[in-house]
Amino acid sequence: MTIDNTTIFELVRTAELFNDESMKYFMNRFSHKAGISQILTLSELREGGPQKQAQLAKKLGYTPGAMTGIADRLTKQGLARRKKDESDRRINLLELTEKGQQLLLDAQEEGQLIRKSLYASLSEEEITQLLAIQKKLLATVQGFKKNTNSE
Repeated sequence: MTIDNTTIFELVRTAELFNDESMKYFMNRFSHKAGISQILTLSELREGGPQKQAQLAKKLGYTPGAMTGIADRLTKQGLARRKKDESDRRINLLELTEKGQQLLLDAQEEGQLIRKSLYASLSEEEITQLLAIQKKLLATVQGFKKNTNSE
């Protein structure tokens, strides 16, 4: 199937607008003083454990300078802490705190409430179709990534 540039632009733009509007809606409803960059960083710390800031920046697509700012805000709020790497004391790691873990739990709860109300506007058939489309697009992007890494 051939898609013209106008249709591609509309697909991409609609997806961007949807993401932007849902993030704004989430952030307006979320009671904690943490931005999406901070939440994503905390989530990565929860999944991957304590990590170097440079490693986090690369994984999350931030510049090292931006990551330093995020880490500073997280530590100032008590959501994360810096600690020395036990195997090499010269290395500083960023680590999730209990307060940061609680913020993530609260964010997940709020996100689930928002998604439930959002997806309630779709029929069961539309949800099935949307899920199939998203899985297909994800597999395509992951294929691009594999091809790029193998070159």
